[in-house]
Amino acid sequence: MAVIEHALLPVRAGSEAAVAEAKPLIEASPGFISLKIFRPAATGQAYLLLVEWRSVADHRDGFRQSDRYGRWRALLHRFYDPIPEVSYFGEPL
Repeated sequence: MAVIEHALLPVRAGSEAAVAEAKPLIEASPGFISLKIFRPAATGQAYLLLVEWRSVADHRDGFRQSDRYGRWRALLHRFYDPIPEVSYFGEPL
């Protein structure tokens, strides 16, 4: 069963070029299935990040423990205010 990683990204302006540079880092991760980042509909709202993984472990223990995550963090975490919380979801109802 695949899982969806969900995060609301409270992003400061100027992050879109960094996101484009960071996307291949997560896409190259074992267990990665898909990635969608949605722009907010109104100014001041958070972006929505949805990543589909084969398992929570693929994200938490695979990607987050990898060198790719270190590069992802260096590219993107300076734009977050505050650092987002991540949630996981299973099969749809």
